[in-house]
Amino acid sequence: MGTGAIVAIVVAAVVVVVALWGVSMYNNLVALRNRVENGWSQIDVQLKRRTDLVPNLVETVKGYASHESAVFEKVTEARAAALQTACSQTATAADRAEAESNLSRALMNLTATAEAYPDLKANQNFLDLQAQLSDIEEKIAYARQFYNDVVQKLNTKIEMFPSNIVAGMFHFSKAEYFRADELDKVVPQIRF
Repeated sequence: MGTGAIVAIVVAAVVVVVALWGVSMYNNLVALRNRVENGWSQIDVQLKRRTDLVPNLVETVKGYASHESAVFEKVTEARAAALQTACSQTATAADRAEAESNLSRALMNLTATAEAYPDLKANQNFLDLQAQLSDIEEKIAYARQFYNDVVQKLNTKIEMFPSNIVAGMFHFSKAEYFRADELDKVVPQIRF
């Protein structure tokens, strides 16, 4: 075997290794992008469950606190805005987070209103709805954490060398974190 043949074999081996590395890196980026989409979908499912629960909660509280109409209106408006943002094709993660934060604040106000009505706090339907809401809020928190963890992994891959080369070639873009606003960072003190 001549020197030219050896050089050709070495060059071919290098090309194959680089091609396999590129394919592996591309597949890794696609898998991360799909996990980000799945993570967002999980948040969306939980937010939808919470949004669906709101009318029942409002109606239950209304039966006991019918003169608290401003609170009910704010909850209804926040729910409508959250639904509109959820259905919007142009809404960003930040838009969605803001709408959901507004709904969370409105629900906290509704719950705080319920504290003034001992009969309501003892109502089994209200207690069941509160338990469901609490469960959903925990699932939302977990889904947000999962989503943000996967976003961090994808964004890191997109920025780090050498995977940034493949990401740039195939136009992978960074994903947006689901961020809580400042009011969501304060833990409400609610007693039942």
